[in-house]
Amino acid sequence: MDQLALLFVLLLGAVVSVPVGDRFGLPAPVLMTLVGIVLAVLPFVPNVDIQPDLILPALLPPLLYAAVRRTSWRQFAANKRPIFLLAVALVFVTTVCVAAVAHSIVPGLPVAAAVALGALIAPPDPVAATAVAGQLGLPRRLVSILEGEGLFNDVTAIVLYHVAIAAVVSGTFSPWKAGLDLVLSAVVAVAVGLVLGWVANRLMDLLEDPTLQIGLTLLVPYASYVLAEELHGSGVLAVLTVALFISEYAADPDDVLTRLAGHTFWDIVDTLVTGVAFGLIGLELHNAIRTAVGRWGELLGWAAAVVAVVVLVRLVYLLPATWLTKRLHAKRDYDEEIPMSWRETVVMWWAGMRGVASVALALAVPLRTEDGSPFPDRDEIVFIAFGVIMATLVLQGLTLPWLVRRLGVRADTDREKEFERDLAVRAAKAAKRRLREIEEVEELPEELSEQMLRRAFDIGVRISPDLGEEERREAHLQRARRLKRVRRIQGEMLSAARHEVLAARSEPGADPEVVDRVLRHLDVRSLR
Repeated sequence: MDQLALLFVLLLGAVVSVPVGDRFGLPAPVLMTLVGIVLAVLPFVPNVDIQPDLILPALLPPLLYAAVRRTSWRQFAANKRPIFLLAVALVFVTTVCVAAVAHSIVPGLPVAAAVALGALIAPPDPVAATAVAGQLGLPRRLVSILEGEGLFNDVTAIVLYHVAIAAVVSGTFSPWKAGLDLVLSAVVAVAVGLVLGWVANRLMDLLEDPTLQIGLTLLVPYASYVLAEELHGSGVLAVLTVALFISEYAADPDDVLTRLAGHTFWDIVDTLVTGVAFGLIGLELHNAIRTAVGRWGELLGWAAAVVAVVVLVRLVYLLPATWLTKRLHAKRDYDEEIPMSWRETVVMWWAGMRGVASVALALAVPLRTEDGSPFPDRDEIVFIAFGVIMATLVLQGLTLPWLVRRLGVRADTDREKEFERDLAVRAAKAAKRRLREIEEVEELPEELSEQMLRRAFDIGVRISPDLGEEERREAHLQRARRLKRVRRIQGEMLSAARHEVLAARSEPGADPEVVDRVLRHLDVRSLR
């Protein structure tokens, strides 16, 4: 099996793992990690031949962009305090605790190298958290915090990692320079994200064609990541910024086709790239096995100790941090989403899985320092990192659904339905307002005006059926049944038309380009 065949196997696994995970109630990323582990131990499967410094630029931009599309700037602004406590403060605390333990138990491990180990395993993976949380029906406030934590913590961890690696490689360290690098990295990233977001927004207006617009959204995350890294900024924060900008300012409410096609496209990208990313995590088990030959007991002991530190520090930190957030929330009445019970806090704790970023950073640890000597304890650092990744991702990922069911943590469906009903009312009122504006300008027959008024009412009822009174609701149901029948008949008619047009492709002298153009017209008609 060569590298290309291995890639296709991972892509196939990414597609198949989704229905299999749904069938057994397991997260697809965890299943893909298990697939990678199985492939790693098969003798005919080759080692993954990917440069470590290409893993983050290749995988993170589309994954982060897809995750940001499911949220909004308002959620980040409302949840800035809990996100800061988790994404920045907890990463620092975890890094310090892991570094202290690793330095004390691994003989000869320098402090800077121990800090690098702590930094690369400190951030929970945003892809794993959002993928797992999205399938478990968790309360929206928990999903928002997990998404915010996952998207921001990589920024802090990667900067800490680079500072620690530079200290080991060069043999020097300056706290002031490290702090300045952190600030400059964030400023450069935000600037790059805003500029590219503005440019992308202008290009969207010029391109007009949905295919080109969606293609641009795939290029922009990569461009922002690479440009920010070239300017010594945070690529992760740049992608986050540009994605938020585009989602806030580049959306045209009337561009239905682009929105539907873009949603489908990014669902496909998210599924495939997520599967490949977590499959690679399992495949990298090759490196850990090679390192541990003859030293299994010693290395497993060190890895177990660090796993315990990572898991326990998150729990010990979350309990007072959640309490403090609640107190501040109650006093200042911020519109932020926080865990409302100890059960939700426990779920947040157990959802702290490590993943793609940790793998890429572990593999990117340099082989040698500036003076040509081997990087101190590199093999031990990589093995411990993979031990933490495997333990948290597989163990926590497989047991999180059980824990959520056991604790009874569920989404607040009543609140969601109430919000949906409010949106339905607003949509119907907006339609009626526009109808009145049209009637002031145009002379509409009374029959047509009444028909349009009913349709304005139907807009809201179709979103939230309990809006109408009993009689009007029954009338709506009758119209809905009649409309459903009309749509069924019309759908069968359009289906017959599509079959006829497709059959013309094989006829002598048929122009396939004209056939495709006519077929596209029928497809758009069916969509409407």
